[in-house]
Amino acid sequence: MKLHFLGAAGTVTGSCYLLETVNTRVMIDCGMFQGPREVRERNYGSFLVPPGSVDHLLLTHAHIDHSGLIPRFIKYGYKGRIYATVPTVELCEVLLPDSGHIQEMEVERKNRKNRRANRPLIEPIYNVKDAYKSLSFFNPVSYDEIIQLTPEIRARFVDAGHILGSAMIELWVNEGGSEVKLVFSGDIGRKDQPLIKDPSTISEADYIIVESTYGNRMHGQRVSEMDLLHEVIWETYNKGGNLVIPAFAVERTQDLLYHLNLLMEAKRMPPMEVYIDSPLSTAATAVFQRSWGYFDQEALDIIKRGRDPIAIPEFKFTKTAQESMALNNISGAVIISASGMCDAGRIRHHLKYNLWRPECTVLFVGYQAEGTLGRLIMDREKTVRIFGDDIAVRAEIRSIEGYSAHADQTGLIEWIKNFQSPPQRVFIVHGEPESSSTLAAKISELGLNTTVPVWKQCVELLTAAPSDPLKAIYSSVSAKLSGLLEAGLEQTRREEIIRRLTELEAYLDEGKVS
Repeated sequence: MKLHFLGAAGTVTGSCYLLETVNTRVMIDCGMFQGPREVRERNYGSFLVPPGSVDHLLLTHAHIDHSGLIPRFIKYGYKGRIYATVPTVELCEVLLPDSGHIQEMEVERKNRKNRRANRPLIEPIYNVKDAYKSLSFFNPVSYDEIIQLTPEIRARFVDAGHILGSAMIELWVNEGGSEVKLVFSGDIGRKDQPLIKDPSTISEADYIIVESTYGNRMHGQRVSEMDLLHEVIWETYNKGGNLVIPAFAVERTQDLLYHLNLLMEAKRMPPMEVYIDSPLSTAATAVFQRSWGYFDQEALDIIKRGRDPIAIPEFKFTKTAQESMALNNISGAVIISASGMCDAGRIRHHLKYNLWRPECTVLFVGYQAEGTLGRLIMDREKTVRIFGDDIAVRAEIRSIEGYSAHADQTGLIEWIKNFQSPPQRVFIVHGEPESSSTLAAKISELGLNTTVPVWKQCVELLTAAPSDPLKAIYSSVSAKLSGLLEAGLEQTRREEIIRRLTELEAYLDEGKVS
């Protein structure tokens, strides 16, 4: 049995893992790469495994860095089903066509420049039609339902508490008369988030594949996000500028609406217009409004009082491009727009018109991956490039970590500690190198065998504890070589180590050591 790390290894984005048994290939997530150009270029290359060779695709949640390449995967030959929770399926029905639209618009803009420069034209990663076609492949499942993928493999989705519908995935694989259990954490949520329930715990696994987005950080002392939001709103109002909030269309926007609703109910809002300028956020909010059964008790209590926790009649949801463009000429408003990392969508226009104004504030409420426009602004670059123009960063830059949907280092360690017996190995993924290596060191202190895999790495999974000498040698040497990959080696050295690991697996299969 082999586990291939096809994405979110050495990076936060592009989540994709392939479990390969003698008879079956199961892929977990098929996410889009985001961030620096060299990482984004992976979206255009050939898939590392032929899509038609994969039998099943399991999706942890709807965020584009986990789901965004599904339409392209199908376009190039995938024929199987896509298993995901009911809310994830409904959110993908909104997110994937929007992603296709963004690909089309970005390519159209770039090709205008290419034509003027007599350069070759490019094609989108996929288009809206491809995205809509992919929706027919989805198969909704319920939390805690056992899904029998094959006679040898079964799966279960449990609540990850990250966004609406997010899941950890348990996989049981029977091979060679032995059963092995793998747990893919997906993105583990932070406790006590608005609207959704806390993440589930799991007690048993042979192999754990755990995210490390905040693996080297703590969120700090818990301060009410709503109180911090209230503070930033009033500061901006007193300056007379706009408060621009880049927010992921799924979860962060709804969390903000939830708290703005409570502030209005308590009469703590200044007289500022509030605009939600994102058709995607509007559509995603509609999914939330028909998914009350997945909410936590606090939100349900508000609903029982006869109030919709995220529907505020006074707030304005823009619908047309003209309505969005009109916001370029206003002052003293709150503008919530997507995307959350500022890499696409209408938020880039609002930043272009507000970022250079010292009376304005840009408030970040989500993680900003390395290489994204949001990260550059968060890092206080003096100027950033938006739509080909250099824009000075003169607005006040604020952030509220409390809105993060990810567990921090403490939360991740607590989640690992719920496993009652030591797994054979813990793989640390979905993080920037420093975050992953720091979390690996912390988990190793618990006496667990950890590995930080690199992109394209393939690892042989033992179906039982390594009792025979060859398997013991492999387990030990493989762990040491994998550890070297964390040391910031140049690419040729990293490729050499991966080749040696592959050779070691081959020797083990033949029952000899060279």
